[in-house]
Amino acid sequence: MTYVVTDKCIRCKFMDCVAVCPVDCFYEGENMLVINPDECIDCGVCEPECPAAAIVADTDPTAARWLELNDRLSRVWPNIAEKKEPPEDAEAWMDVDGKFETAFSEAPGGA
Repeated sequence: MTYVVTDKCIRCKFMDCVAVCPVDCFYEGENMLVINPDECIDCGVCEPECPAAAIVADTDPTAARWLELNDRLSRVWPNIAEKKEPPEDAEAWMDVDGKFETAFSEAPGGA
């Protein structure tokens, strides 16, 4: 089992999860994070730390779509091991629906 980041992270990118991850399995895109499923040790400490509730176990019914995305993008985005400041408008994006279709970017982060 692993954990995955869902579309709720898009444009929020709070990174509280990064601060608690013991194995540094998070990868940074321009406007969201993903988890490398091969590196995640299923400890679960990241899930309750996410203010946007964007992290779910891969056994969650909503996880299947996000498992492939997390796996694929964690292989091309840079690893992130330290928490950074979230975007200035992160809180405004927390409850927005349809973010994947309207705001997702495959560009890597780390700037």
